[in-house]
Amino acid sequence: MATLRELKGRITSVASTEKITGAMKMISSAKMHKYEQALKRLVPFRSQIQTVISHLLAADGEYTSPLIEEREVKRIAYVVYGSDDGLCGAYNNNIYKGLLEYVEASREKYGKDVQITFIPVGKKMAKAVARMGKSVDVQKAPIHTRSTQGEVAEFAESLKTAFLSGVYDLVEVVYMHYYSVSRQRLRKEQILPVSYEALVAEGSSEVNKNAPCLFEPDGNSIFNSVLPLYILAMMQAQFTENNASEQAARVMAMQSASDNAKTLLEGLQLEYNKLRQQGITTELLDIVGGQVER
Repeated sequence: MATLRELKGRITSVASTEKITGAMKMISSAKMHKYEQALKRLVPFRSQIQTVISHLLAADGEYTSPLIEEREVKRIAYVVYGSDDGLCGAYNNNIYKGLLEYVEASREKYGKDVQITFIPVGKKMAKAVARMGKSVDVQKAPIHTRSTQGEVAEFAESLKTAFLSGVYDLVEVVYMHYYSVSRQRLRKEQILPVSYEALVAEGSSEVNKNAPCLFEPDGNSIFNSVLPLYILAMMQAQFTENNASEQAARVMAMQSASDNAKTLLEGLQLEYNKLRQQGITTELLDIVGGQVER
């Protein structure tokens, strides 16, 4: 049985843990709200691109671009977002499990000989994909989870260049889509080649609102100008949503740890009080027994 001193030490340790996890939850919550605001700031940019696309699609023109040309898929690049830091529960593990499923589906669709390259963002995800061994190629990402939007834009440009030069035939992004602090879902999106069906879906909500437009110099030139911006908007949104999801997962993990510490603290405090009361009762009985003997 533990002594009073041992129990008091445990209580102090658990109380400190509860305070630390509570503080970490507040920090992660503040970071999550920062990324939520960043997502809101991206809305006008993406909405403007959708408006331009909807005007173009409503004109029923013929549009061509090397960024939408599909070719035989022999080389696939997966940009997979994770975290640089831990203490976020099963966040990275869930992404990794989903990635394995996506890779298996790709091999079934494009053949077992398809070459797969991983571009992991985040130290934890880089360590995870390294466990796959030589069955896949792993390229170091030029960005990390704390990169600026400018660095993300440069990364998007490098992926576009790699696609156009034939290094990759298909580029997909795996990330955690952010819904709320308690709800994030793994998502895979194709960014190259740009899916024409996705462009139609993006612009469909605005088509009915559009008045007839005149395009200068011509619709196809504008289409080729807006496609890189569309890719950039997608990459920036995916990057920011994944960061918000990471902080949300950390908030929930710290909340769970804090709750567990609180429950343990209550149990230890109860045990301490019982043991202390038992000691007091024993001392009183010894005192009373001594007086009776006199």
